[in-house]
Amino acid sequence: MTSKSSDRQALSRAPVLVDLALQGGGSHGAFTWGVLDRLLEEPWLKIEAISGTSAGAMNGAVLVSGFMKGGAAGAREALDAYWGRVADAAVYSPIQRSMLDRALNRWTLDTSPAYIMMDLMSRLVSPYTLDPLGRNPIRKILDDSIDFAHFAEAPIKVFITATNVHTGRGRVFRNKEITPEVLLASACLPTLFQAIEIDGEPYWDGGYAGNPTITPLIRESEAHDTILVQINPRERRETPRTAGDILNRLNEISFNAPLMKELRMIALLRQTADPGAGEGRRWAEMRTHRIMTDRLAEFGASSKLNAERAFLLVLKEEGRRAADEFLAQHGADVGLRSTADLDVLLAEC
Repeated sequence: MTSKSSDRQALSRAPVLVDLALQGGGSHGAFTWGVLDRLLEEPWLKIEAISGTSAGAMNGAVLVSGFMKGGAAGAREALDAYWGRVADAAVYSPIQRSMLDRALNRWTLDTSPAYIMMDLMSRLVSPYTLDPLGRNPIRKILDDSIDFAHFAEAPIKVFITATNVHTGRGRVFRNKEITPEVLLASACLPTLFQAIEIDGEPYWDGGYAGNPTITPLIRESEAHDTILVQINPRERRETPRTAGDILNRLNEISFNAPLMKELRMIALLRQTADPGAGEGRRWAEMRTHRIMTDRLAEFGASSKLNAERAFLLVLKEEGRRAADEFLAQHGADVGLRSTADLDVLLAEC
């Protein structure tokens, strides 16, 4: 099929409402940037709702803010501008790749003196001691990238997850509640930043409770198709042996566990729900899809803190490639059937 005929088919295709579920993962969120950039090119895909955590929350919020200004094209421009600001800020960061990493063409920061020092200090010293003022470099980037007044009127529903430090439970913030503090809370790694206080309660990274949270998409969205953009590798073939690799794998398992538990619950409810009755119909009719890549596992854990422009563009391009592959293989299935088998998760219980 030629590109022109594919374009004509996309333009003539009836709109399909979809929800987006966006995982967090530091600078690896630039992969999601690429995925969203490609999906926004499809006029038949109509985003009904977005659930995001950490970097996924940032991507989702920026997309909606840009969409309110200029539709899909405005959303793409806003995402480009946001990640451009992230790259600009990284130029002045002391955490840079070492000469060895550069010589070996690695995107990791494993031999960066500043990264090694920061990693060590974060394990020994509280962020309340290291930075009593509680400064966060992302705050200004958010203020420059997002018009928070738009969320109350946005046609796209937004769900942002953060973890309540006192209760350990996740809280899902919705459009009218979204502020810079909500996004900072969703991305607040407790060893690096002070907890973000909202309504008198302290919050940490939402990945501990939902990465991302799926349930609101089913209960509060009219779409039946959910596209999960997954960043954190669920499986690794090699056993981690260094202290850093062990800690990274523990974090990956911890951040994936709430999502896997929720997906198993969804699979079970889809099998048992009454498709003709109220909320049961929503669960029964849910269709799931997933966009991911094995390349992210190759970059190493420390690369999640590498925000060099060249690396972010590599990740963006990989995201576009993965989304393009998904659309080529499964685009025709969206709106008709699931392309990610959740039932297989029940066999693991």
